[in-house]
Parts: sequence; structure tokens; C-alpha cells
Amino acid sequence: MSITLIIIIITVLISISALNNDKIMNDLIFDPPAVTYQKQWYRFFTSGFLHADYIHLAFNMYGLYIFGKYVEVDFMRLFGDLGRIMYLLMYILSLFFCLLPTYSQHKTNSSYRSLGASGAVSAVIFAFILLNPLVPMGLLFLPFRIPGFAFGLLFLVISSFLDKRGGGNVNHSAHIWGALFGIAFLIVACFALSDYKPLSVFIDQVKVYFSSF
Repeated sequence: MSITLIIIIITVLISISALNNDKIMNDLIFDPPAVTYQKQWYRFFTSGFLHADYIHLAFNMYGLYIFGKYVEVDFMRLFGDLGRIMYLLMYILSLFFCLLPTYSQHKTNSSYRSLGASGAVSAVIFAFILLNPLVPMGLLFLPFRIPGFAFGLLFLVISSFLDKRGGGNVNHSAHIWGALFGIAFLIVACFALSDYKPLSVFIDQVKVYFSSF
């Protein structure tokens, strides 16, 4: 069974349990003051296995399934026997790093809470984009697709705008930092464990794309 499918199964089971049990939700959700005053650092990770509702859960797990299965195979190609471990490590670490800016901003805010796998899913999607910048991508409700590198840039710009505007219940900061972590993790991992240079290959492919016009 793939790591992607295992993550999805565990996330679905924990999310559904928490949606039907307030204690599980309260014990696992990202609560900055609980980290600050009670040192409950585990909440950085456990909150990534919770979701606000079934639509939120389905959307994230669909995205993880669509992109994760390809990224996992790419990691196995790049890192050999360590591929699946590196893929899992990227996912788990992204749950932590995507929330660091959020924690810094809300560490004593007792009214703030956050949950969801969006930051980690963003890490997986942007690792995919770095490895496959020309693959057409888009959103479910839009009839057109654009190259992955353009989709990624548009995603970051829109997320940054929405994060600065504030309001709503979506943690756009986690999306941004999860995406950037996915890129950084892959670059560092390749530098340490592989001869593949993802950033150079990415740039070369984008150059070829624009030279075709």
C-alpha cells in the first residue's frame, strides 16, 4: 500500500472521529496558547489530521490522492530505497513548518484555532510542480488549464493577497508556507541524496516553454 493511501486512510479516520467527538477535536486541534503555555507541540502535527467538515476533508484528500501518488513515485525514482521515507518525512515536516508563521502571529491568541491538511497537501502539490512544471493544472470548477509553474505562481499570489486581506476561516498562510516548504525540501533532499538538480531542470523546462512561442 502506498504512503499516500495510508496517509489518506489515517486522516479520514481521525477527521471523522473528531467531527463526531468534541474531545478529540479539542485535544488535537492547533491551539497556539496550548503550545505556548502547556508546551503541546504535538498540535502542529495532529491538527493536520483534522478537518472542519466533510467537504473540507474530501477536497484535501482528493488533492493529496491526485498529486501524492505521482510525487511518491518520483521520490522513489530520485532517492531509491529512501524514496517513500523521504516522501513521508516531507509530508510530516510540512505539517509543522506551514504553521510556524501562524504560531508566531497567534501564540497568545486564545480565540484562534486552525486545522486541516492543506499546508501539507500544498507541499506535495508544489513538489509536483517543481518536478513537472509544464503539466497542465487548474481547479475543478474552471474549464481551462494552465502550465503547472503558472498555476503555482498564481496560487501563491492569490493566497498572499487573501492572507493580507484577512477575514474568513481559511489559513492562507499555511498554504503559502506549506507550498514553499515542499519546494525547499525537495531541493535540499536532492542536493544531499541525489544528483538530480530540480531547480535547474525546472528553469530549463520553463525556458523551453516560452521559447516555443
